[in-house]
Amino acid sequence: MSITPAVKTILDKYESDNPGTKANLARILMQGRLGGTGKMIILPVDQGFEHGPGRSFAVNPPAYDPHYHYQLAIDAGLNAYAAPLGALEAGAGTFAGQIPTILKINSSNSWATRKDQAVTGGIDDALRLGCSAIGFTTYPGSEDNFELIEEIRELAAEAKSVGLAVVIWAYPRGGDVSKEGELALDVTAYGAHMAALLGAHIIKVKLPSAHIEQGDAQKSYQGTNWSNQADRVRHIVQACFAGRRMVVFSGGATKGTDAVFQDAQDIREGGGNGSIIGRNAFQRGRDDALAMLDRLVRIYKGEE
Repeated sequence: MSITPAVKTILDKYESDNPGTKANLARILMQGRLGGTGKMIILPVDQGFEHGPGRSFAVNPPAYDPHYHYQLAIDAGLNAYAAPLGALEAGAGTFAGQIPTILKINSSNSWATRKDQAVTGGIDDALRLGCSAIGFTTYPGSEDNFELIEEIRELAAEAKSVGLAVVIWAYPRGGDVSKEGELALDVTAYGAHMAALLGAHIIKVKLPSAHIEQGDAQKSYQGTNWSNQADRVRHIVQACFAGRRMVVFSGGATKGTDAVFQDAQDIREGGGNGSIIGRNAFQRGRDDALAMLDRLVRIYKGEE
C-alpha cells in the first residue's frame, strides 16, 4: 500500500509518534472509498451502552447483531468501525483484517446521574483484537472530567507505547455548561482543544451552534458572523492546533438525509476531516443506509 501525499502530510504533523502509531493512523486513513484523501467516515456503535438496545436498535432489528455493523462499514467502504469490547469480540474473528477497528474503552448508561464514564476495556484488549486505536469519552465542564482526564492520560500513554492511535470524544456537559451551551461554538472549540492537549490523534466533537456560552469569551467572538456552519467547522479545526490534529464530527440524533448531506458539505468546506456517524446510519434499513453513506463518500471526495 502506497501512502498518498495527502495522508503523508497528515502523518507528518504527528511529530512524536512511533512508526507503529503512524502505521495504524495510515491504516484508517488509507481504508475504504475515502482511502488516501485525508477524509474519513467512521461508524461508531456504542449507543447500546449509552442509550440501551431498544432505543438504539429496535427501529432496525438486524442492528442488534454486531456482525451487521462490521458488514455495513465494510460494504459502505468506510474508514473504521468503533465499538465497545463485547461488540468487537463478537465479530473479531469473522472480520479480522477487513476494516480497522477502534475499541471504545469507556462507557456510561442512560440511568447515570453523573457526567462520568467507566473504563470498560484495556490496551491489551485492543491489541488482542487487532484494533488500530482506542476511543475515549471526556466531558469537559463536568467535575468528573478531572478523573476522566487522568484516566486517558494513563491509557493514551500505554496505547501510544504499543503503537495504537488515540481517539477522544469531547462532549462538553455538566458543571456550569447549560443545555444550550453543550453545542455552543466557544464551548465546542474549548473541548476540542482540550482533547488535542490531552494527546488525541483524532478528535470527535458535535457540530457546534452559533451560540456563545461563556461570558468571558464573548469579546473574542464579537465582530464575526457565525451563522454559516462551515465557518463554525473551520473554527473548530483552528482550535485543534490549527489543523495539526484531525477532527471528525458526530452525526448526532437521527435526522433527515438532506440535513446529513448538508452537514457533510459544511464539514468538507470548513476543512474538517470527516464524519463519525452512527445512528443516522444503522437506524436506517441497510439499503437506505448504504445509499446515504455512498452519497456522503461522494460529497467528501468532492464529487457533489
